Amino acid sequence: MSLKTLFSQNPRIMRRSYLLLSLFALSFGLIEIQGKESKPNVVIIFIDDQGYYDLGCYGATEVKTPRIDQLAKEGIRFTDYYAAAPICSPSRAGLLTGAYPRRIGMETWVQRADSKRGIHSDEVTIAELFKANGYTTACIGKWHLGDKKSFVPMAQGFDYHYGMYSNLDPVETIYFGDKGVPILRNGKVVKRPADPAELTNLYTQEAIQFFKRNKDKPFFLYLPHTMLHVPLGVSPKFQGSSEWGEYGDAIQELDHGVGRLIDSLKKFGLDEKTIVVYSSDNGRGPGRNKEQPLIGGKISTWECGIRVPAIIRAPGQKVLTGDVCGEIVNAMDWLPTLATAANIRIPKDHPVIDGRDLWPMMIGKTKGIPKPSAKLSLNSDIPLRRRWEQGLEWQSYFNRDDYINAFFYHGSHGALAAVRSGKYKAMLNPRITVYDLEKDPKESKPIRDRELSRKLRGMAVMFQEEMSRDSRKAGEFK
Repeated sequence: MSLKTLFSQNPRIMRRSYLLLSLFALSFGLIEIQGKESKPNVVIIFIDDQGYYDLGCYGATEVKTPRIDQLAKEGIRFTDYYAAAPICSPSRAGLLTGAYPRRIGMETWVQRADSKRGIHSDEVTIAELFKANGYTTACIGKWHLGDKKSFVPMAQGFDYHYGMYSNLDPVETIYFGDKGVPILRNGKVVKRPADPAELTNLYTQEAIQFFKRNKDKPFFLYLPHTMLHVPLGVSPKFQGSSEWGEYGDAIQELDHGVGRLIDSLKKFGLDEKTIVVYSSDNGRGPGRNKEQPLIGGKISTWECGIRVPAIIRAPGQKVLTGDVCGEIVNAMDWLPTLATAANIRIPKDHPVIDGRDLWPMMIGKTKGIPKPSAKLSLNSDIPLRRRWEQGLEWQSYFNRDDYINAFFYHGSHGALAAVRSGKYKAMLNPRITVYDLEKDPKESKPIRDRELSRKLRGMAVMFQEEMSRDSRKAGEFK
């Protein structure tokens, strides 16, 4: 069989070959990076277990977060942003691939040190996409997507990794015995055991050094902090600094670290060239006063389990400033959105994903979610690659844009649990229960509306059919 025939019959081989050939060509100067000014740096700061109300700009009164609040003032703060899942590993998989964790076989629980499952090598992570387009890529922090050779950051598009593959809670440290969980640099142990009180500072310092080493070329940094996952750790400088115990102290240390990152970008002349995204992998707990009505917590699909803080700041990239966005946005949207910001066209043979290109909204070109069919941006058509076979039963209830812009909540065990469209949310089990999240953010007063229930049920049914036909397998270690 010729290579041409092999590639034409196996799009996954062709896609991998495209990435490898792109890297080869870039390395030997066979192709040029188009327009250095159109290649902004990207930094994603990903906090572990930070709840919706746990920053000053989201209503926290027990902690002071001036540097993160400043990010919000200088960029966009999202009020209705959803993590990919209410638990660590699926949430990270969704962010990195732009796909619902269920689509890529990564929807269930978390990857422990004995896990034989991880992101499949045929998936294309955001790091692989950026790397193939001339970016230096790094993951600094907690990975939590498997520690087998084919699953680790260096096998998923990252040139560099510093941090841990695992958590520090007792259900994970047991795998490592008396030696404890190691801190690794590109797979080699640099410190053991990891001390939770040191991690926020270590990761911050490592990120600053990465900025310094790569200040003359475009880079993509994924910075998934270990904090605020238990066991909490706080350096002596911040112990007792908040009015919220160790959790609040850890938040204030993270805020200080974010400030150090921004100050370093300015010092190295990178601030105007860099997009910074700040978010959390899942929620933590419910509101604590009458001004904080959302309920639920980590693992649940009530709002505080999966709706989390999210901010984007990009002073030199035309992103809106001082904006508060109430549109429904989710973690899968970052891959196509940031690709457009970096002038990276997602290839036609890229695996089908669920994220939407929201860059026109980010820069004020549209007031709301841009329509994919309007072709307003480089990757606007990405959602149109998803299956759309609407049965007659549902045609009078919603259209393709409604379906693309709905958010489908999955629980920590991987099952579809709810669907949101506009201001309405339907919890699916044990029966359809609909809430108006604008009028009833506490999800305490179900709506009885047959037409609305039919609409949300129809979306759920179609999504189930789409996933049953188009979902892919996770990678397996044998």
